[in-house]
Amino acid sequence: MSDKFFFKGRQTPKPAYGKSGYNTKRSAKPGTEALPLTLSVQTDARKMEVAIIVAEQALFANITVDADQPENIIDLTGLINKPTAVTSEAKPNRNDVCPCGSGKKYKKCCGA
Repeated sequence: MSDKFFFKGRQTPKPAYGKSGYNTKRSAKPGTEALPLTLSVQTDARKMEVAIIVAEQALFANITVDADQPENIIDLTGLINKPTAVTSEAKPNRNDVCPCGSGKKYKKCCGA
């Protein structure tokens, strides 16, 4: 219950919004200045290609060249190729015209 009606002293102050409230455990978005991507490539030419891709996407990344280790740009490809939601077409209602083109109602043609 609220202490508004039963307590004669100071009411408890409301907490500040920044430290409590909705989504207090949020983290920095990868690819920003606060959390740049860490990418590694094998050649300087590939570094230039990846740098162009990063610049086109308006991201920030630390790109290192190391010929001994395999290329690692998984974080970049994950941000660029975000998955999309799968949608399907709505099934026609019973009394709609059949989509097969027969001219009959769906319930008499393909919905039987």
